Amino acid sequence: MKLPTKMKALIKKEAKPGIWLEEVSVPKPPYGWALIKIKKTAICGTDLHIYKWDEWSQRNIKTPMVVGHEFMGEIVEINGGGNGFKVGDKVTAEGHVVCGQCQNCRCERQHLCPNTKGIGVSMQGIFAEYAIVPVYNLWKCDPSISDDLYSIFDPFGNAVHTALSFPVVAKNVLVTGAGPIGIMAAAVAKFAGAKNVVLTNTSDWRLELSKKVCPGVLTINTKTHNIEDLMKKHGIDNGFDVGLEMSGAQSGLNLLVKNMMMGGSVALLGLFGEGATIDWDKVIFGALNIKGIYGREMFSTWQQMDSLLRAGMNLDPIITDRLHYTEFQKGFELMESKKCGKVILSWD
Repeated sequence: MKLPTKMKALIKKEAKPGIWLEEVSVPKPPYGWALIKIKKTAICGTDLHIYKWDEWSQRNIKTPMVVGHEFMGEIVEINGGGNGFKVGDKVTAEGHVVCGQCQNCRCERQHLCPNTKGIGVSMQGIFAEYAIVPVYNLWKCDPSISDDLYSIFDPFGNAVHTALSFPVVAKNVLVTGAGPIGIMAAAVAKFAGAKNVVLTNTSDWRLELSKKVCPGVLTINTKTHNIEDLMKKHGIDNGFDVGLEMSGAQSGLNLLVKNMMMGGSVALLGLFGEGATIDWDKVIFGALNIKGIYGREMFSTWQQMDSLLRAGMNLDPIITDRLHYTEFQKGFELMESKKCGKVILSWD
C-alpha cells in the first residue's frame, strides 16, 4: 500500500488558546518505531490544558506541535524488527516514552524513568491521520475489546494503577473526584472486590454518570451532604482502609485524609496547584501509607486492563460522546463544560 505524504492533524500552532486543524507531512518512523494509521483518539484533560494555553502549557509545550496521546490504530509500517508486531496489527500504546538506560529502566521500573518523554506533550502527538510510536510502547488489541475502549487505555491505566496500588478486596475505599479517571478507579475497586466504594464530587451530573459506569458504588455530593452520615449508614465506623485522591483539589485531599482509618493506605493521582497543603499530624499520628501515582506500570497495568475487560467489567458508559475529528472544537467545548465522560474522535 502506497502511503500518502500529507495528512490532516490537530496542531498547537501558536502560543495562545486554541487548536488548529492543519495539513502536515506524514512522519517517517526512525529505527525501532512504527507508523500507525490512527483510527480513534480520545481527548484528555492534558489536551484541554494545552487547548486553553494555561500556565502549565506555557511552561511545557513547544509550538508548533501535533497534540494528543490517547489512541488506537493499525500498524502500516515498521522500521526494523517488529518485536512480535507486524503490519496490519491493531494497537494502542503506552504514552510515556522511556530511555531504557537509567537505573529504573534497567531494573524493570520503566514507569519511574526520570527521562520520560510524553507523546503529545514533549514530543509529537497522535491527533492525526498517521503517527509514529516506538515499537516497545505498542500494545496489541484483543479483538474481544472494542476500538473505542482501547482508545482510552491511557486514562484507564491511570485508574487501574491507582485503584490496585493497595489490596481492596473486602475493604472500604474512598475515591475523591469523579472525573472520568476517578469514576473508572471507583469501578475498578468495586469490580475487584471492595466492600464499599464511596465516590465524592461536587457535580451531580458527574455523580449520575458514575452510577451508569459503576453500579453499586456509593456517591455523595460533598457540597450538599455530610460524608459522616453516609459512613455511619453503611457501617464504615473506623474510617476508610484505602483512599484514592483523584480530584487534585485541596478540599478532596482534606476530606480523604480526615476520613482514613488508622494505618490506612492513600494513593494520590490528582495534581494539585501551587500551595496545596496536607495535615501532617493526621498522616503521622494516623500512620497513613501514602503513594504517589505516575502513569501506568509497564506493562503489568496493561495486562490488568485487558484482564478486567475480558472478565466482564463494562466501561462503555464512560464514553459519552463520539465525534469526527473535524468536530474537534465541539469536543473541547464539551470537555470545558465538564458535562461529559470521555470524548472520542474518529479518524476514519
